This record gives sequence, C-alpha cells and structure tokens, in this order.
Amino acid sequence: MAEKPVWQLSASELAQKIVRGETTAEAVVTGTVERMRAVNTDLNAVVDDMGDEAIETARSLDALRSSAGPVAPLHGVPVTIKVNVDQKGRSTTNGVKAFSDNVAPDDAPFVKNLTNAGAVVIGRTNTPEFSFRATTTNELHGRTSNPWNEWASPGGSSGGASAAVMSGMGPIAHGNDIGGSLRFPAAATGAVTVKPGLGRTPAWNPSQKAERGMLAQLMSVQGVICREVRDVRLAMKSAIAYDPHDPWQAPVPFEGPDLEKPIKVGFTRNTYQFEAHPAIVRALDTARDCLLDAGYEVVEIETPDISEIGETGYRALMGEVSVLMLNDVRRHGSLEINRMFDEYFELFPPFKDDELLHQMARRSHFIRQWNLLLEDYPLVLCPFLPSPTYAWNRDAEGKDGIMEVLGCGIWSFAMNYMGFPAGIVSPGMHEGMPVAVQVVGKRFREDLILDALEAVETRTGVMADELFKRDAP
Repeated sequence: MAEKPVWQLSASELAQKIVRGETTAEAVVTGTVERMRAVNTDLNAVVDDMGDEAIETARSLDALRSSAGPVAPLHGVPVTIKVNVDQKGRSTTNGVKAFSDNVAPDDAPFVKNLTNAGAVVIGRTNTPEFSFRATTTNELHGRTSNPWNEWASPGGSSGGASAAVMSGMGPIAHGNDIGGSLRFPAAATGAVTVKPGLGRTPAWNPSQKAERGMLAQLMSVQGVICREVRDVRLAMKSAIAYDPHDPWQAPVPFEGPDLEKPIKVGFTRNTYQFEAHPAIVRALDTARDCLLDAGYEVVEIETPDISEIGETGYRALMGEVSVLMLNDVRRHGSLEINRMFDEYFELFPPFKDDELLHQMARRSHFIRQWNLLLEDYPLVLCPFLPSPTYAWNRDAEGKDGIMEVLGCGIWSFAMNYMGFPAGIVSPGMHEGMPVAVQVVGKRFREDLILDALEAVETRTGVMADELFKRDAP
C-alpha cells in the first residue's frame, strides 16, 4: 500500500512522526501548504494564505528540535484559524468588508494556546458576514464550497474551517460556536467536533472595542474541527490552557474522573415539530448500535423539551442582538444579510425589555432540568438536524429556507443556551453526503463525549477516508 501524503495524515500521526524523527516540521508544513494551494482555488476555504510564513516557522521549529527536542504536543502540526478571531498583524474581518482594516494587535488566547503547543498556522478561514449564517459566503471573501459536492453548503459559520480540514488543508481547524457554528460545518462535511461547554476554552479578542452581550458570552465558545476524533482530543488538551482575559473560563483538567461501567447513554430520535428524514433515523440507530457494541448501556428516553429550550434561547439571543449588534449589521452588512436579519426577527421575535430579563432568568430552570437528566445519563445521543445536508444558499431563500436550515436547529441552539458540550460524528451517508448525529454531555466532560464519538468512528470509519479516495489516481 502506498504511503499517504502528509496532508492526509492525522495530527496525531504527524506529531508522532516529527517526534520520532521520521519527518520534519518543514516537510509536513510544506506538503500541507502545497495541498492548500492546489485545492483552495476551487473551495475558497482559506482566505488569508500564510503558507510562506508557516514554512519559515516550521524551519525554526526544526532547528529548536535539533537543539532541545520537540517543544510541545502539536510541534509542527499545520492548523488554520477562522477570520473572526484575532491573530497578531492579520485582519479580523468577520466576513465584513468594513472590517478589512481591523488588524489585530495580538493573538487571541485560543490562537496562543495552539501555537504555544507547537502548531503552525498556514492560513485563515472564511466565515459568513458577522459569522451569523449556517452557510459560508460574503461580499468580501466570496463563497466557500463543500469538498463533497459543489451543490451543498459547507456549513456555517465555520464553513471555511470544515472545508479546509476535510480537503487536506491541515488536520486541525479552529472554529467557534454560538448556535451551531462548529457543528453545522462538521455535520455538512463529515468532520468531527465537540462544541466545548461554557468555561472550557478561553475567548477574547484583543482588538475588540466593546464587550459582547451577556448571552453572547454565555453561549459562544471556541473549538476545533478535525477529520478524526483523536485529533479533536489532542488539540483540545492544549486549547484549554487557562487565560485570565476570559472571566468565564475555569482551569479544569481535560480528563474527568472515571465513571462506573457500563456508562448509561440516553437515546432519543425526537425532532419535535420537524419531520425526521429516514437517513437521520438510520444514522441515529447506527450510532446507538455502535455504542452498544462498545459496551455502553443505551436507554431510550424522553428529554426535557428541546423545542421550547431551543426557541427560547434563539429568541433571547435575538433580543440581545437587536440592541447590541443590529446597528453594525445595518451600517456595514450587505443587502442580503440585512434582509435575512429581518426574516430572523419575524420568525424568532426577539424578547425585549422585562420579557428578555424574565426569559434569561428562566435559563437556569432549563439547565437544572438537564443537569438532573445528566446525573442519570451522563451522555445523550440525539439528532443534530432533522434532515441531511442542505443546499449552499438555502438559508437565504426566504423564510422557508431559514426554517429548513436554522429554524429546525433546536437541538443545536439549546446546547449553546444551556452551556452544555455537544459533539458531532457522521455514522452514515445519504446520496453521497455524510449524515451526522449529536452526543451531549455534562459540562467539563468533553472527554466522555469524545470517547463516545470515537466508539462510533471506530466502527463506521473516518469520513475523510471516503473523500480522499476521490483524489486517488
């Protein structure tokens, strides 16, 4: 069997090969940059090519290794960073033309954590305007394509990240998630991710001129999208390094205490008012069978009402957005994104004034319900979306399109609103595209979620392997 090119190897494999002296950081980064430049013209996942700088950084890491050994767990591993977080000397555009000159004075903590661990940034990835769509396109950087099918969305808002990682532009891609922006792209492309829980990873932009709203602080998290579960775990162990700029982050070890076996998993196919596509049902049943085979105890359950939690969370966030963000959207956003915001507000009427305060207070009630459930079932296997992958611009096709893509994402929004971690893996295919499921867990137990995702991945395979077969001669 021919040896895989470096751009197909996992971060775990690359780090081990560099440690053993079987390759160099320069060779790994150069090979990955060459891959990026070969495929990015068609995909437009990376909108700020940092390849030349990355190769120089890799040479420095090789020199350091020669004198002192590998510096950290991600020594020489290529990564990408999303354009809505700060990277010193680069523009934090957030997909908006007016922000092109917003040059960061320093790295965001998440970026520092990855580079302090030895990772090498090869480029910055695309995001929709204001990172507020479930697909990835904007007037500044253009549209990002799904590497599986040009018709399909790569997801959003971290669609550039998912397209980059799944096409071989580095095995680790940074992204973030306020309502699904790590998980929509992972589901759309067959990548894997875990949306961290509140307080797990540091978030702060040195370039910011004002604090984010309270709900944005509670709901938004930084994370990674990878091709393999083991790489999410590897990256997260470095990404959680504590930074005092984030008042919500807690310095909690990544690995939690062992649980009594077998671990109980709650299982539900409930998609509430949205009809579940047969492919979603099959994927859920496949994931359930994988967990049973791996020794988990899977019990079909009814959870607290996710439809109510998801809708409440979205309307509360819209209430905050209408006060703290809408002026920028009106002033700097395209006609399309402004029209979409009008439709968001009609479909999910923002809570205002006293009502917003009451609904935010009620958030604790929802969390308490789920805390009690997770005492009995430390993991819950559930749908992510009720249907498989959507067309690339479907969410811009009126209210029906928004409901088909975002409105049905109640299992996504609810986890952000409550602050629970949630992971994505794709155990099946439908019409040549991946079909994803979600696993939810307790706060600070991303490790348990990754264990479950890995149990599924081990039995159904790594989706990227299927994608890479298309590149085979």
